[in-house]
Amino acid sequence: MNLSDMLHSIQLSQNSNTVMELVGLNEKTKEHGLLLTPDEAKSLVISRNKVLCDHARVEMSIGVLKELIKVFSASAYMTQEHYIDTFNELQEIFYYLRNETEDKIGDIKLIQLMNDYYNGLCAGSIELLRSKMEEFAEDYRRNISLPCSIYKGDK
Repeated sequence: MNLSDMLHSIQLSQNSNTVMELVGLNEKTKEHGLLLTPDEAKSLVISRNKVLCDHARVEMSIGVLKELIKVFSASAYMTQEHYIDTFNELQEIFYYLRNETEDKIGDIKLIQLMNDYYNGLCAGSIELLRSKMEEFAEDYRRNISLPCSIYKGDK
């Protein structure tokens, strides 16, 4: 077995463990009528990897994706029909924010901010959430240089 085959084999093994971790979240999400099949979980992992690449980010675990699922699956706006598409978009928005805030706001706080907007002002609209998070990022960049910024030291 050559090096390329070994690396591919390791990646497939890691992906199958990751897929099973995500499917394991069904125990929590089924109370909201939301379930992931192994193929859907694999799709989320593939999307995550693409988003990370697109945003030039490296993540060693799927903790962010798991947290997004745990938090957003409780939303009254989340439906099985749009489950995968919504989480693919949420990952995109999250990593956009991580870059735009220069990693100065913690993961949980960013996810909670997104969730607050999604369930509040955005009423479940991903398009509106994206717009509001872009506004937030612009405000953040503008205000971070202020001496008493509320965003400083938020890790």
